[in-house]
Amino acid sequence: MVKTIPSISRRLNERREKLGISCAVLARRVGVSLRTVQRILSGEENNPGLATVTTLARELGVGIRLDEEVDARTIRRRQAERKAERILAIVQGTSALEAQGMDKETRLDLREQTINELLAGSDRKLWAD
Repeated sequence: MVKTIPSISRRLNERREKLGISCAVLARRVGVSLRTVQRILSGEENNPGLATVTTLARELGVGIRLDEEVDARTIRRRQAERKAERILAIVQGTSALEAQGMDKETRLDLREQTINELLAGSDRKLWAD
């Protein structure tokens, strides 16, 4: 979400300017400090509260939508890949200690098998650390 904050800030500030409302008036109307409004609208604030941003947007007569940028299957696949890599690192470390290292092809096969098992299994196993 951090990448979208400057975009939201810029759009809110453009709307404020288009309406001809000062930051001070906007701050008073939404009940936050002038400096808070200035930081949010300038993009200086990296982690503005959702409630504050929503209130600013509403006061400026615009809405904020949360659209899916990436479909759920892709996110689940990425998580499975990350977890499979962590599991394989542990297996490889143990195998190396036992002098039974894996060749590259075996490792790739095991990685894909682990990913598929994670995706087919419970959500709890997929997302647990």
